[in-house]
Amino acid sequence: MATVTVVYHSPNGHTRTLAESIARGAKSLPDIDVRLAEITGHQLHEGRWSDAAIMELLKKSDAIVFGAPTYMGSVSAVFKAFLEAGFHPFLGQEWKDKLAGGFTHSASQNGDKLFSLQQLAVFAAQMNMQWISVGDAAGNNWTGGSVYDVNRLGSWLGVMGQTNVDEEPGAVSAHGDLVTAERYGARVAELTARWIHGRDYTVQRHTLEEFREISARSVADAKARTEQAAGAA
Repeated sequence: MATVTVVYHSPNGHTRTLAESIARGAKSLPDIDVRLAEITGHQLHEGRWSDAAIMELLKKSDAIVFGAPTYMGSVSAVFKAFLEAGFHPFLGQEWKDKLAGGFTHSASQNGDKLFSLQQLAVFAAQMNMQWISVGDAAGNNWTGGSVYDVNRLGSWLGVMGQTNVDEEPGAVSAHGDLVTAERYGARVAELTARWIHGRDYTVQRHTLEEFREISARSVADAKARTEQAAGAA
């Protein structure tokens, strides 16, 4: 059985919601052990991050998906401290050829989230890991598009999420991002199974029309959530 671990920092819960969506997608495949590992400020001691149990879990994992909010143009300070603790497995190349991926969240539409994903990808490269891209086309880039589309922020290096500052985690406005994260989790799990166990794999290619149908289902689900919430109010 292959193990996929989603390791993340989420002070306000928004990045956690993305992490849970990625985990849910990974769990949709058989014979995949999916773990969530949360990085918190309580694991910091005099500026150094340390948690032996999490590091042992990551050492045993076949794929690691890294996630953190984007604060002031880069990953959060707490998550950066965790990345710096990777120096010890770096010395022994303990994570070499594990699969890797990433995700981030901010309140702004852009918020310089790309820089955070680049930080994560460069870190994975330094650890000699193999990076997994999003795999979906961009949504919300034509007149019939919607903020509920899959990959509505047009990110390929990793998953981007956005929620307005006055909204709770999992808000309907972020529905498309959560669908994107879930699809990404399934992609990571499928590629991990192929990488680790040689499981048969078929590249999922979509025409533009097919991808717009996928986004249309995401839009319909988001509208249903909105109507359900209005009915319960």
